[in-house]
Amino acid sequence: MPRFSVIVPAYKVQAYLQESLDSVLSQSYPDLELIAVDDASPDACGSIIDEYAARDPRVTAVHLAHNLGLGPARNAGLARASGDYLVFLDGDDTLAPGALQAITDRLKATGSPDVLVYDYARTFWTGETVRNRLAHRLSEEGPASFRLADRPALLGMLMVVWNKAYRREYVEREGLEFPPGFYEDTPWTYPALLSAESVAVLDRVCVHYRQRRTGSILTTTSPRHLDVLDQYERVFGHLAARPELERWRPAVHRRMAEHFCAVYADPRRLPRAARAEFFARASALLRRHRVPGGSGALPLSLTRTDRLRHTLMRLGLRRCYRLGSVLRAAALSAGRTGSALGRGLRESALRLHYRVQRLLPLRPELAVFSAYWHGGYACNPAAIEAKLRELAPRMRTAWICDPRYASTLPPETTPLRPGSAAYWSALARARYLTTNVNFDRALVKRPGQVLLQTQHGTPLKRVGLDLQDRPAATPTTDFEGLLRGADQWDYLLSSNRHSTLVWEKAVPASYTTLEYGYPRNDAFHRAGQAEVLALRERLGIAPGTIAVLYAPTHRDYRRSRPVHLDFERVLRDLGPRFTLLTRTHLTYAGSPGGWEPHPRLLDVSDHPSVEELCLASDALVTDYSSLMFDYAALDRPIVIHADDWEAYEAARGTYFDLRSCPPGVIARTEDELVDIFATGHWRGSRSAQLRAAFRSRFCSYDDGHAAERVVRRVFLGQPVAVPAVVPLEERRPAPAAPAPDLAPLTAGLWP
Repeated sequence: MPRFSVIVPAYKVQAYLQESLDSVLSQSYPDLELIAVDDASPDACGSIIDEYAARDPRVTAVHLAHNLGLGPARNAGLARASGDYLVFLDGDDTLAPGALQAITDRLKATGSPDVLVYDYARTFWTGETVRNRLAHRLSEEGPASFRLADRPALLGMLMVVWNKAYRREYVEREGLEFPPGFYEDTPWTYPALLSAESVAVLDRVCVHYRQRRTGSILTTTSPRHLDVLDQYERVFGHLAARPELERWRPAVHRRMAEHFCAVYADPRRLPRAARAEFFARASALLRRHRVPGGSGALPLSLTRTDRLRHTLMRLGLRRCYRLGSVLRAAALSAGRTGSALGRGLRESALRLHYRVQRLLPLRPELAVFSAYWHGGYACNPAAIEAKLRELAPRMRTAWICDPRYASTLPPETTPLRPGSAAYWSALARARYLTTNVNFDRALVKRPGQVLLQTQHGTPLKRVGLDLQDRPAATPTTDFEGLLRGADQWDYLLSSNRHSTLVWEKAVPASYTTLEYGYPRNDAFHRAGQAEVLALRERLGIAPGTIAVLYAPTHRDYRRSRPVHLDFERVLRDLGPRFTLLTRTHLTYAGSPGGWEPHPRLLDVSDHPSVEELCLASDALVTDYSSLMFDYAALDRPIVIHADDWEAYEAARGTYFDLRSCPPGVIARTEDELVDIFATGHWRGSRSAQLRAAFRSRFCSYDDGHAAERVVRRVFLGQPVAVPAVVPLEERRPAPAAPAPDLAPLTAGLWP
């Protein structure tokens, strides 16, 4: 019996079917059967399915004698399914790489629920990929599995069959099947969710939902859109037959009203001759199934306009409904105009101010800095700013940051609120501009201004133009804008030769690359053991313990904070000699941790200096974070915990296989990670050898003098890199805290 039965109906999708079938058969989790149903398609779908069935024994070809529609075609696939779980995929959609592995892992972690809901992304014919905007409702925080009553907001998501996995025994017990007609998902998904004894979620894009330019049912004008009325009648029939589900009637009624209004408002669906009939039947259905005074179980607010539209449709007031639609469109247009006018006046005034300031002389002793999209005092810009004040005390510095982070700034530098008049004045007249991301796109660099781009990490994952074929992994597809910004760079700071080669190819422009090392890592060579011990005490690390900094990077294929480790279990197995410092990526700032409090688990996500955390720790555990390249300059143990390499590589892409040249030993599972620390392999000879090779390749210039080299070259105009780079073998980075004796931990546990 296979783990999954993947059912793919096909009708007039010959251009997309091969890609769809390949996305299933190429999954890293191969325990599946693929049931492809030819719904008497007049094109080549049937022969394509037969070709795949002849090549792969996992494929079952089903041919219907007559075209029955999507629902009956799925039923034909259901009749032949033997897997533990049912997964539905339309013939023009695709499974994301690694989707089935992620689904089965989540099913195991959540106790084999009746229904697992996962995420999707819309893929447009233009090449654009957009993730579901309601993805936050799939947060994996909280109970692993639950009843729908515990998370009723799931009922407000797209009610389709293909973003869920269903336990086959549950489907058979409930007698679920698809009806004929359009909107066949509706009378399947509502009963499936409402009746389930256990539901779970997976915060990961598992399906790419193709948005076809033509040929989609939702963009086809047809009287068959009236079928949505019959489909909801079936849903309420299911509720009537299950008294225990009666409390869901108000919520389903509300979703039905939203759906009817959406169908009626779309000019592409209903023919003009069918609109009056649709409105009349929808009105009758809304009246018949309304629960007076019922507020529904959906914790979602309705606007006054939505409530009015629902009421007018329920009362059958079609002319009033049409008038309301016209007035609503006019009001929205007026509102946009009014708010835009206010914003426009302010922005126009600021633009004029900026243009005037650009006509004034530059201030040769003013340097402006920023880091991490208007964040606090951090990273390479902070180290350069401090060294600039030391070597050139005549210089005045200013820091662009959100007021929330103003407290992180040293008193000697002036804070600049983004978008303020002072901000634009500084950008217009400062001689020097330094950032680790990008300045405002409205910046027009003047002759005589010097812009230093420091970046904020050695690139393991793809960047710049190398993301052109990975639209889901980048927040913008404006690569021309990216290059326009790079054209303003005078200098690009590089930490090693690998970075130089990557940046010059991925962001080509006429800047000068400075292979000087990363100034933020200078602190690793200035600190002594006394400072390390003081940092540990301030962080609350108990004396005599091993402090492990756990710092995973973000995932492009998910939005909520991922939790890759069971911290309680890891700390229990390692014993009292270990303390975990966990730091989540800045993209998850503000989201709850999702773990239980523990005296030896310190959440340091909000600590302002990651360099201090590195100094205070004895080892780093990470996955694909660029922090490993910085930590290697400390010459302390690094352990790679990479449990989703294939998915990460598929989503983002990397410049080299980290597994072939890691900075330390690799753990692919949580058990392996525990074993590495319990046996001492994390700081053994193999770990030291790997780290030495990694340092030789990537830490060529991180000798504690990077900031000085930058200041002397960029700000003081000295053409030669001074001071010279200290050879790797002569460097003495800050020592770790005295190591405790771990013999009692491992004695008798392992041979």
